[in-house]
Amino acid sequence: MLAKTGEEILNICNDKGISLSEYAILYEMESSELTREEVIKMMEKSYDVMLEACRQGMEEEVFSVSGLIGGDGYKINKYLNSGKSLTGNVIIKAMARAMSCAEVNASMGKIVACPTAGSCGILPAVIITAVEQLELDYEGAIKGLFAASALGIIIAQNATLAGAEGGCQAECGSASAMGAAAVVEMMGGTPEMSLNAAAIVFKNIMGLVCDPVAGLVEVPCAKRNVAGAVSALSTADLVMAGVNSKIPFDDVLSAMYDVGKNMPSELKETAMGGIAITKTGKKLKEQVFGK
Repeated sequence: MLAKTGEEILNICNDKGISLSEYAILYEMESSELTREEVIKMMEKSYDVMLEACRQGMEEEVFSVSGLIGGDGYKINKYLNSGKSLTGNVIIKAMARAMSCAEVNASMGKIVACPTAGSCGILPAVIITAVEQLELDYEGAIKGLFAASALGIIIAQNATLAGAEGGCQAECGSASAMGAAAVVEMMGGTPEMSLNAAAIVFKNIMGLVCDPVAGLVEVPCAKRNVAGAVSALSTADLVMAGVNSKIPFDDVLSAMYDVGKNMPSELKETAMGGIAITKTGKKLKEQVFGK
């Protein structure tokens, strides 16, 4: 039942009358030879870790081991409670949760690498915020994660999830695309609409480089998690309003991969380009590791 492309997933979902989340559950049952209950239990464990990682940095100041980042999830949550935000509670909560996860990761805390550690804040922030806003139950959250994983399977087969291979477009971009697809399903959208959302996210982040300061997954990674969460939620609304991607998901994914392969190595997690080699970037590296 393994689909190799987005088009094949759509054909399977349409033929069987199933959702993306159901496809992912059936795929996992078949590939891992586990029961439905066992597969769902595994996802529940992941979701519980996500919940805690989103909570921790919002309720207390969490700092990275290097000291480059920390306390921003707490600041965003405090700002949310001030009632003065421009974009409203949904977006600000997602921002705080994404930042919290990124800070927990950088502090060597427990996170779910979904799909990578560097992009770990996007999907949890998106799913948890959507569940809250849409008033879904625990089961709704789990289905959302399975819907996201259906996209992750296709991305991993046809492109890359690694910043070292495809730049941040492949890392935070993939997480954001997965989140957008999941939220569309959670809002009652079709599998085709979910793939439209994923395609739009990738188009909007195409070419984003991976340039970690001091080679650490902290600056600018944490703030890119925030941007990725916002992109996923806004794109879900875009698609639910009836906006489609003019370029199909499979074509966009292929383009993203080609762009990633054509990026110079300096812009793919080597910390030899982008903001990593700016004057301030170099000073921060010296601050962490010395001259």
